[in-house]
Amino acid sequence: MAKKRILITGASGCIGHYISETLIQETDHELYLLVRNPKKLQLDLQTRPGITVLEGDMQEISKLSNLLKTIDTAVLTATSWGGEGIFDINVFKTIELMSLLDPQRCQQVIYFSTASVLNYDNQPLKEAGEIGTDYIRSKYDCLHKIEKLAIFPKITTVFPTLVLGGDQTKPYSHLTSGIPEVTKFINIIRFLQADGSFHFIHGQDIATVIKYLIENPPQTEKQRRFVLGQSKLTVNQAIEEVCTYFNKKIYFRIPLSITLANIIITLFRIQMAAWDRFCMKYPHFSYANPINPANFDLPNYCVTMSDVLKISGVKKGK
Repeated sequence: MAKKRILITGASGCIGHYISETLIQETDHELYLLVRNPKKLQLDLQTRPGITVLEGDMQEISKLSNLLKTIDTAVLTATSWGGEGIFDINVFKTIELMSLLDPQRCQQVIYFSTASVLNYDNQPLKEAGEIGTDYIRSKYDCLHKIEKLAIFPKITTVFPTLVLGGDQTKPYSHLTSGIPEVTKFINIIRFLQADGSFHFIHGQDIATVIKYLIENPPQTEKQRRFVLGQSKLTVNQAIEEVCTYFNKKIYFRIPLSITLANIIITLFRIQMAAWDRFCMKYPHFSYANPINPANFDLPNYCVTMSDVLKISGVKKGK
């Protein structure tokens, strides 16, 4: 396979670390890792030639215009989770970066969105654009703006579901860092029942899929949108699997309803954003045909809730 010149933005983040490490260890592509602070990179950059760290910020992406014209594949994981410049980074600077790529040379742009902007049928969810958090609305806006770009036919958009990952050498995802704390309440959680479902995907499995897509660029527009996730899991299934992991018995289940939740919210005068209220009424954040390494006959790293707990460092119950 021909050697490619690959740009990875957000290389020091959780997903960025897994993708960078996989491409460093398993390919000989020429890699350009864009980071704001190189000290946050916990990768072995001396293991082989062809790895260049670019210290810079998405705010100043135009400074890399000459390099961007020579890039064969761009993997855009950089994102702002909140704050004043969130729309500037997640929308305008992301669009600017894509505009600086050469549509004739660049074979593929892999753009990271979020599954939160999609409905059950993997179509844009209008509420995400209207009442979503700043992060979700910025991703929703960018999803529509990229359609007008010259390079759009070469953009592969991936929509990660709940992201897991992190260890001693990689930053933890928001979700993984909270798992040990939540499991402390298993003696209460095991007796609760709730209507809801979700998908998750580990950073290592994301990296496996991204490496495959880099080496096998989708050929048609219909194949250029992928929801990244393992099979759908209901909230009740997740609770049962966690209980099995801790060897905890479930003697009864108390159903949690929206009515009960609304009573508690009113009683304790809990302030809730419009998006949070919407999520209560829309508990099934599940999607059609989620993609993970198994879809490409590649090994899956984290498939079950037991895998999640084990990888997150939670000790098994006796």
